[in-house]
Amino acid sequence: MARSTPDNVLPPVVPGHSHDHSHDHPHDHSHDHSHDHPHDHPPADACCGGGCGATATPAAPPLAAPAGTRAAAFRIDAMDCPTEETLIRNKLGGMAGVAALDFNLMQRVLTVHHTLDSTDPVVQAIGSLGMKAEPLAGAADDGTQVAAGEARKPWWPLALGGAAALGAELAEWFNVATPYLPAALALATVLLAGLGVYRKGWIAVRNGNLNINALMSIAVTGAMFIGQWPEAAMVMALFALAERIEAASLDRARNAVRGLMAMAPEQATVLQPDGTWQAVPARTVTVGATVRLRPGERVALDGRVMRGQSALDQAPITGESVPVDKSPGDALFAGSINQSGELEYAVTAPANDSTLSRIIHAVEAAQGSRAPTQRFVDQFARIYTPVVFAIAVGIAVVPPLAMGAPWLAWIYKALVLLVIACPCALVISTPVTIVSGLAAAARRGILIKGGVYLEQGHRLKWLALDKTGTLTHGKPAQTDFALLADDVPQARAIAASLAGRSDHPVSRAVAIAADADGVARLDVTDFAAVPGQGVGGAVDGVAYRLGNHRMIHDLGACSPALEARLEAIERQGRSIVMLAALPAGGQPARALALFGVADTVRESSRQAIEQLHALGVRTLMLSGDNAHTAQAIGKAVGIDEARGHQLPQDKADALAALADQVHGQGGKVGMVGDGINDAPALARADIGFAMGAAGTDTAIETADVALMDDDLRKIPTFVRLSRQTSTILRQNIALSLVIKAVFLALTLMGLGTMWMAVFADMGASLLVVFNGLRLTRKG
Repeated sequence: MARSTPDNVLPPVVPGHSHDHSHDHPHDHSHDHSHDHPHDHPPADACCGGGCGATATPAAPPLAAPAGTRAAAFRIDAMDCPTEETLIRNKLGGMAGVAALDFNLMQRVLTVHHTLDSTDPVVQAIGSLGMKAEPLAGAADDGTQVAAGEARKPWWPLALGGAAALGAELAEWFNVATPYLPAALALATVLLAGLGVYRKGWIAVRNGNLNINALMSIAVTGAMFIGQWPEAAMVMALFALAERIEAASLDRARNAVRGLMAMAPEQATVLQPDGTWQAVPARTVTVGATVRLRPGERVALDGRVMRGQSALDQAPITGESVPVDKSPGDALFAGSINQSGELEYAVTAPANDSTLSRIIHAVEAAQGSRAPTQRFVDQFARIYTPVVFAIAVGIAVVPPLAMGAPWLAWIYKALVLLVIACPCALVISTPVTIVSGLAAAARRGILIKGGVYLEQGHRLKWLALDKTGTLTHGKPAQTDFALLADDVPQARAIAASLAGRSDHPVSRAVAIAADADGVARLDVTDFAAVPGQGVGGAVDGVAYRLGNHRMIHDLGACSPALEARLEAIERQGRSIVMLAALPAGGQPARALALFGVADTVRESSRQAIEQLHALGVRTLMLSGDNAHTAQAIGKAVGIDEARGHQLPQDKADALAALADQVHGQGGKVGMVGDGINDAPALARADIGFAMGAAGTDTAIETADVALMDDDLRKIPTFVRLSRQTSTILRQNIALSLVIKAVFLALTLMGLGTMWMAVFADMGASLLVVFNGLRLTRKG
């Protein structure tokens, strides 16, 4: 391999310490980021649908399935608010045999962990709350099934109710001689369009909740009680209409994620035992089956190419903008589109465990996590609604009792205030926006594991990166070799034998180069990893160590002449690998051979660093390699600061110190690694990014943000999406509060009417929903 200049070379790390992923060998990769993250992973919560409860208890965190229990999943179309969750939790929480409850309100799915012989008691208990629980095929089904829900409800009762409300208004306007006509038409409106509202309102009141249905029921009943029949009819009709429109809008947010499932075809062409090909349902295809993929078709299941060559569009999975060439041995992802040649591939995962399925399930699980803004909004709503309700009661009774004001006029003002009392638009604005952002990110090949990370991304001020496989291609090659001890001519064979026992990229480079030159391997005994240095073992009873520059110093085998030689190689941006004989028989440790190994920088890394700098994000490379190499690579990619000789704990300490500095300024710190090897540093970061997660279960499960390919440019995309999400969140909250404040003032001034209040309240809800859905636009 030709030597490269320092500007386009990125040295990999020596076995053990110098690898940028910090750990030395696979048996060292035991640290699971998912269990070590210090910042709180947010609890599950719901998205508020039309009819949002304002005083519901915040959702509890998802509970791990208790030992010895079974899981049953139910789809509950009426469960789309924290109010419904509270009702169900109170009802089932004390039921014998029910161990835990997990809610996914955005997908309207409840998972019950139980020890019951039958789930019929659960279905009956939910039915007593006025909701229907429909058992799903399995507990793993968390909402990817499409249910018509609101769409199944007929529109004709609402249309007739609206016509009756309009008739009541016209009868009042033209002063119809029959005084009972407006009342009859108003009652007809309530019967046609409002029975569901009254039923939900009664259940809420009975359980001590003041949701929008309860408030609307009280307001309409009060209006009819004081003789405002046309007003009561129009309020009920407008509310029912707005609620249906809002439900349809929320379904669009739900379908933004659910639509990903449509990317994988339902059928696959599978080779049969008799040698024929047959189209069968993809869900029935087993691992190991041979599938044929023709040009223009989508990949039905994850697999590995057996025969043929083609280019595939992997944008639905990894977000890559250009097709990726595939040949025998390459991985295929369900949902990818075959561009040209015909392929045959072996299935490596069932349909319900494909990379695409894991992405969908991860995003849907993230919908249950509550971002900081949502937690604030929920707490605000719990206080706001009772306060406004108390103010309404005071407006209805204080002026007439204290000042002799007319009762009907002030009761009417109180009823108008009740209509706009529920902060539906405020509560619904956050989850809809967050879910839209999660879906938009997934479509770009960025898997975000919770709304908290999407929301925190706009505050990212520093990003730390490892090197091998992140800034580099992760495929180092040997560039230098020198024998330092003439009396040990088999030094290269010893080094290759030790390197061949390691899966470290630098070790592989030494072993591959030796194999290419026909160097024979020797038997190695007592092989072991040496943390922070490399590997060791015995050949023919003599103990050797293969490791980095630090190892030579620690063994006391580095002379001034050798130091100068090593420094010259390192200044060229190469990593040093040394073979040394350990002290024995009174003889000191000796350096026997040196190897130079280099890796190339990804072009996308330079572009990503430039984009991050343009966004105001500073960058820090934490490399296990030597300081000279780290500086050379940092300069090559434009890193603000590069540090070498970083052990795993050194990286974690660097992140902790950086976090202390940045947090004081209101910023956040990120770390890019592979999701496992850099676990200590990732655990200290506010946001952990995993590279190349497509097809890797562990990375998808452990990272806060998983980049589905190896393109660092997705991190600037994530920051921009986070900033757009934050902007929309602020817009929605401000819009909701301003509309509430304006109408509170108009009501107290006597200028607000009930039907205007309905327009203001539900109109604000629709505005924030549509504003949040802007994130789902392609771009």
